[in-house]
This record gives sequence, C-alpha cells and structure tokens, in this order.
Amino acid sequence: MPTRLKKTRRLRGGRHMGWGQVGQHRASGHKGGLGITGMQKHHYSTLLKDDPDHYGHDSTRPPHPNVTKRWASIRDLDALYVKLCCKDNTINLAKAGYDKLLGGGSTSVGYSVRVPKFTQTAEKKLNNAGGEVSSERG
Repeated sequence: MPTRLKKTRRLRGGRHMGWGQVGQHRASGHKGGLGITGMQKHHYSTLLKDDPDHYGHDSTRPPHPNVTKRWASIRDLDALYVKLCCKDNTINLAKAGYDKLLGGGSTSVGYSVRVPKFTQTAEKKLNNAGGEVSSERG
C-alpha cells in the first residue's frame, strides 16, 4: 500500500497520533524512568538480560600497574652526556628524570650510568663498552 493511503498519514495532522492526551507519550513515565532508573527495582529483569556483567569488576587488569614514564636507550647516552654536562663519563639519569635504561643502539664510550631500572641488554652493552650501570633512585 502506498504511504499516502496509510492511516498514519491521516493521524499526523492531529495532536494525539494514537497516544491519547498530549502528555501521555511525551514524558518518561511510560518507560519507567529515564536512563538506568529502576535497574535494581522494576527493571531488574532487563538488567539481567541486557547487561549481565553490570556488577563486579574485571579481574584481568592489575589495580596498580607499573608504568615506566620516561626512558632512554643506549644510543641516547652520547647526547645525554653533552646535554647534562656530566663529568668523568658518569651519567646520573635518575636526577635527570629518567626511569629506565633500554638496550637499543650501541655506544663506544664506557659510561658509568646511574638509573632506577635497566634491562639486561643495556647492562651487557655497557659492560662490553667498558662501562657499568647501577640502580639508583633520583
């Protein structure tokens, strides 16, 4: 049937459109409240059906993850040595605000590096270059 012949087209002109008085379908009363209203009362069965994982928490995420915020690599040590104005091949990355030393790249100078955390690769590369790495808090 064409749209122009449907009853809906005739009812569009009035205020009611099949819902009685004007305010009966406008507000949130016919839905049982706005948003998640009544999820522990009259909409509890809807909660169980639509959102079964509503209560509880996701146990796969640790509550306090260890996040390394700032790090440097072995390849950055030459530039950091100049930038931090270090002396006698000693670089204190902890005081410069670095949290970890990674083992990327290479260096030919044997630096003595102080940093809170470092990888085994970084320690190995510094030892091969004649330097050392030690754990120190800033």
